[in-house]
This record gives sequence, structure tokens and C-alpha cells, in this order.
Amino acid sequence: MLNYFKRKPLLVDLIPNQYTDIHSHLLPGIDDGAQNSAETRFLIEAVQKLGFAQAISSPHVMAGVWENTREEIETTLEKTIRELEEARLNFPLRAAAEYMMDSNFMNLFQKEKLRTLKDNYVLVEMSYLNAPIQLYDLLFELQIAGYQPVLAHPERYSFYHSNVDEYQKLKNAGCLFQLNLLSTVGYYGSEVNHAASYLLKKGMIDFVGSDIHHRNHIQAFYSKVKLKDWQPLEEAIARNSLFRF
Repeated sequence: MLNYFKRKPLLVDLIPNQYTDIHSHLLPGIDDGAQNSAETRFLIEAVQKLGFAQAISSPHVMAGVWENTREEIETTLEKTIRELEEARLNFPLRAAAEYMMDSNFMNLFQKEKLRTLKDNYVLVEMSYLNAPIQLYDLLFELQIAGYQPVLAHPERYSFYHSNVDEYQKLKNAGCLFQLNLLSTVGYYGSEVNHAASYLLKKGMIDFVGSDIHHRNHIQAFYSKVKLKDWQPLEEAIARNSLFRF
């Protein structure tokens, strides 16, 4: 029976045991997430309380803004793991990247190996202002190069809100969709929440992520889910088990 008439849960109540988060910004000083090691420890302790069992941090890679290399991400990850061990904070942590599909992206993945979530699954994003002019060429070439694109937070691209047919075009082009969990509580506004509801209802969401950057994101997990039916959300959360390590 659908849960339309049940009391709406807090988002934190829907986080299962052994949840693996695949989108976060926990590594210190590498993008607009945690700014130092102390913030990283705070966020990790906080997500553990939310029920996260492990996480794949995904620092931004964006030409002219966050030009993180594979080596820089790996070095930051190794240093962070050592510091967590020294602090006796037991939390399995890996690192991928969140790649902006900008003018430099095709050159990047044709020249070097990308940091993936697992195997060939690569997390990509686009500008909130507009989609890349060569979006479908990029997606095609990315798959020719052997990668499976996972589009981060499709519900947050406002230029699709009035043209939802574009979501199906993206799916047809081979994109998997990763929903931001906080979109379900209205953190990014009602329009994003509406888009999240639509995508969940249509069965388009493959995985979820916290996209945690700071303590305000943590606090939002204690808000009520603003969905009429949250079963599709629970099912999407469960599919994150694919990335367990």
C-alpha cells in the first residue's frame, strides 16, 4: 500500500543501515566543501550520526575554478585518512570527483583516466545557468571512452523545469540520474522539490547523494520529506548499495 496518508518522515529516518553516500564534499581545502581538517572531522562525525556507513567524496573538477587533478585528490584523500586514523575516527572514505561538463571536459577524459565512483561510473554536472551546447556530443564521446555518466542533481537544473521532456532525452542518451537527498525536503526551494518529486514518480532516479558541503546541509537532514509518496526515494537510496566498498 502506498504511504500517501502516513505521517511524513524526517529525511534522516529514511537513511538505512550500511548506507553508502556517493556525492559529498568532505575532503578539506580542495573545493567549496570542508575548508580544513577540523571541518572534515566535524562533517564525518555528523554523517555517522545520520546513519552513513561510508562515503565517496567527490570534489569538484571545473576549469578555471577547481582544477583538481587525480594526483591532488589522491594526495588529499591519503592525508585525510591518516588524520582520521590518528583521531581514531573509523569511517571508510574514498574519493571520486564531480566533473563539470565544460569546454575542457572532453579533452580531459580523452587525455587521462577519470576518478570514478566505481568501475566506469563517473559523476558529472553542468552549469545551473544552461546546458552545454555540445551536451549530447559530450555524453556520446564519454561513453565511447568507456564511461557510464551519472548526472548529479538533475532536479536542480532550472532550465529543465519547464521542459521535462529533456529529462527523458538525457536518459535515452545513456545518463543515469543521481538525486540530491536534500531536494526532497525543499532545501533548494519548491521548484527543485517539485522536479525531484516528478523524477522519482517517473522512476528516473537511479541513485542518491547527500552533496554535503557544510553544517547547514547536515541540519537539513532533520527536516520532513516533502513528497506525497516516498517509496521511490527509499528504493533509490537502496540502489546506492551498488557502490559499497
